[in-house]
Amino acid sequence: MTVPDSGSRNGSGTSDRGTPDTSLPGSLTGKTVLVTGAAAGVGQGIALALGAAGASVVVTARRKEAAAEVADTITAAGGTAAGVVCDVTSPEAVEAALAESVELFGRLDAVVHNATSRRSSEPVDLEHAPVDLWNEHAAVASVASYTLARAAHPYLKATAGSYLLLTSPAGMQGSANLSFYAAAKGAQRGFIKSLAREWGPDKIRVNGLAPLAVTPALDNAMRLDPTMEPRVTALIPMGWIGDTETDIGPCAVFLCSAASRYVTGQTLVVSGGRMTAL
Repeated sequence: MTVPDSGSRNGSGTSDRGTPDTSLPGSLTGKTVLVTGAAAGVGQGIALALGAAGASVVVTARRKEAAAEVADTITAAGGTAAGVVCDVTSPEAVEAALAESVELFGRLDAVVHNATSRRSSEPVDLEHAPVDLWNEHAAVASVASYTLARAAHPYLKATAGSYLLLTSPAGMQGSANLSFYAAAKGAQRGFIKSLAREWGPDKIRVNGLAPLAVTPALDNAMRLDPTMEPRVTALIPMGWIGDTETDIGPCAVFLCSAASRYVTGQTLVVSGGRMTAL
């Protein structure tokens, strides 16, 4: 298979792909969206796409400088954003970040929980997997999904908003030597389905997004192994690995906007056709 010319390692080019509509302009005008783990990777791409779609974006990260940098990028492009510190493993920090979002922009229409363990791509077989790794995956993915949901509920109920969890195909089909990561992501999918039923009467939509995209970890791996990118892309019918902003971001915009007002309890797999049975 011929690998499309990406223009750059993060897939920013459009050769053989058409011209991507990265913004869905205006679809989130007047709305406020908080994104966790938005300093890099998929979270950053989603935050940029949300900003281009007109949302006031609350960019959260563990470090103020990292959150502010992405927020500045959004505002430099003509959008509205603010960087806010948030450690999703701390219920107090989560509540403070949500309250600050409403204080800054007057409302909260969507929460996108993207943050994941820094060790999410660390392969280890079960025999040698330490319990602290299990606890970290559970804290950042599973427990934080609950903490964010509970704290965000009154705000999202007031706006008939959207709660979006970034999960993974690994949580649906498993992944050898990444069993803790897969377990945490699988738990998120069950949570999505259950919470969608519980929050339906409140007109809050709850969905998941399972992307295949070039993240900093994957980018580094491809640089270290030049044969990796063509091997991976050969498995993708569309012929390229997704770009976080132009391929994944618009899907998050859709699930946060009124265009998906009748969609809840679903997990959208965005993989260029790589995962067709999930």
